[in-house]
Amino acid sequence: MTGETTRTAGGTGRSAANGTPDVTVIGAGVNGLTAAALLAKAGRRVLVLERREAIGGLAASEEFHPGYRTAGVLHDTTGFREGVADALALARYGLVRHPEPLPVWAATAPGSGILLHHDPGRAAAVLGAQSEADAAAYRRYRGFLNEVAPVVRRVLDAPPPDPVRMTGRGAWPLLGTALAFRRLGRKTLMEILRVAPMCVADWMNEHFETEAIKVALALPAVAPTFAGPWSPGTAANLLLHECAAAGSVQGGPAAVVRALEAAARAHGVVIRTGAAVEAIEVSGGAVTGVRLAGGEVVGTTTVAASCDPRHTFLDLVPSREIPYRLEHGVRHVRGEGLAAAVHLAVRGPVAFPGADGEPVALARIGTTLDGMERTFDPVKYGQLPETLTLDAYVPTVEDPSLAPEGCNVISVLAYFVPYDLHAGWNEAARAAVGDRVVAALAGALPDLTGRIEARQVLAPPDLETRYGAVRGHLFHGDHALDQLLFRPVAECAQYRTPVAGLVLCGSGSHPGGGVTGAPGALGAKAILG
Repeated sequence: MTGETTRTAGGTGRSAANGTPDVTVIGAGVNGLTAAALLAKAGRRVLVLERREAIGGLAASEEFHPGYRTAGVLHDTTGFREGVADALALARYGLVRHPEPLPVWAATAPGSGILLHHDPGRAAAVLGAQSEADAAAYRRYRGFLNEVAPVVRRVLDAPPPDPVRMTGRGAWPLLGTALAFRRLGRKTLMEILRVAPMCVADWMNEHFETEAIKVALALPAVAPTFAGPWSPGTAANLLLHECAAAGSVQGGPAAVVRALEAAARAHGVVIRTGAAVEAIEVSGGAVTGVRLAGGEVVGTTTVAASCDPRHTFLDLVPSREIPYRLEHGVRHVRGEGLAAAVHLAVRGPVAFPGADGEPVALARIGTTLDGMERTFDPVKYGQLPETLTLDAYVPTVEDPSLAPEGCNVISVLAYFVPYDLHAGWNEAARAAVGDRVVAALAGALPDLTGRIEARQVLAPPDLETRYGAVRGHLFHGDHALDQLLFRPVAECAQYRTPVAGLVLCGSGSHPGGGVTGAPGALGAKAILG
C-alpha cells in the first residue's frame, strides 16, 4: 500500500502532488525530511519517496509489542542542529529542547551508579563524592570543550573544503576556518592538534580516575564505528560529538521526526510511503527520473539521496554512469555495523540507583575502558563477546504514552555486536544478544528480569534489512579521521556527484551520522546553489 502526505494550508512551497517534482528526495529519515522541507521552503516542488510504510528511518517510533512503542533506534538528539530548527521554525510544530543534554546515568558497580550532568556545576557534588580530582577534571574538560566548540561547529555546519579547488577563491573557506582556529590561541590550538589523533582511552585516562566516568564519556567516540577505546583517532570523534551537542529534544528522535514532517507538509512537500526506489535513471550523464519497484517512473531532473552512498552508487545508479575511481572509492568505504538494537517492554517503574529520585532517561553501562576493548576484540573475528557495552534510553520518562499506564520501554543500542557473525545469525544468536543485554541491565536493576513482558532484538543484519543501513552501519560509514573530511569520497565531498542532478544529503556525507539534520541541510544548500 502506498501512502501520501500532501500540502496543508499556509505553506510557502509548491506541492508536487499535481506536477513533476523539481527535486525528488530518496528516504524520509531525518536528513531526507530536513532537505525536503528546506528545499520546499525555498520554492522548490519536492517529492519524498520512502520505501517503508513509516517515515523517520532510524528515528521512527514503532510498535514492537502491543501497546509498546519505541522512540527510534538512534536516541541521541543532542546533535540536532539548532540552525535547522530555527530555519524551519520547528518550535511552531511542537519541537521543544531542554536547556542542555540530558544527564547520563553511569554504572559504578553492580546495583549502584551516578548521574552525570552536562553542567559541571551540577555534576560537582556527585563527582566529588567519587573523587575530588574528577570533579575538578570535569570542570577543566568542559571548559576546554566550551572554548573550542564554536570553531568546531563552524567546521561541522559548513560544506567541507572543495578537494578539487584548493587554490584561489576555492581556498577562501578553508583559510577562514584556519584563521578561526588560530584565534583560539597557540595553547588551545596545540591541544586540539594533540588530542585529535589520540585514542579516546588515553584522553580519558589523562583526565579522570573513576572508570564509570571514563566509560560514560567515551562511548560516543566508538559508537557505532568499528573501533574500540584504544583505537587511534577516536578522541577526535568524541571531540566532534561534544562540540556539536546542544540541548536534548524533549520526546527523543520521534519528536524530531514529527516536527520535521509537519514543517515539510506546511511547505508543500509530498511524501509517498511504500515507494521503494529501484533505480535512478540517467541519460547523457544527467538524472532523468527514478524508477520504483513495480516499474513506475517518476520524472525528475534532481535527486537528493539521503540513503547510504554505497546503496546509491552501487545499487541505484547504472554502473556505466559511475567513473571507476568513484566506484572503487565507494566500495572501500569502511562501514560495518557493530551495534544491535534491543527494545524491552517492562511492567512497572525503571528506577536506576544513585539518581536521588531523579528520573533517568539515559544510561551507559560498561565495565572499564580496558573491558570495552576486550569486548571489541572478538568482533574482529566474527565472535559475539560475553559482555556488551550498553547505551540505554528510557523514552517513557518523557513520553509515557509509548507504553501502557504504569509500564515503560527501554531501548538499548548494544555494542559490540558483529555484522558478520562467524556462526551466522539465527534466532539463537539473537536470543544470546538479548540475554546479554538483560543481564547487563539487571546488574543495575536487579528486579528487571521478572518484569520484562516482551523484547525485540535487531541484529546488525536486521537493521540493514529493515532500515536500509548498509552492512548494519547506523552512520552510513565509520567516523574515522580519513572518512570525516571528504565524505564519502573526494569526488562527492561537496554533496554534488559526477552524475548531473544527483546530490547526496544523508549520513554518508559531511558531517556524518546521527540525528542531526546537518547533511540534509547542507545537501539542500548545494542544490539551491
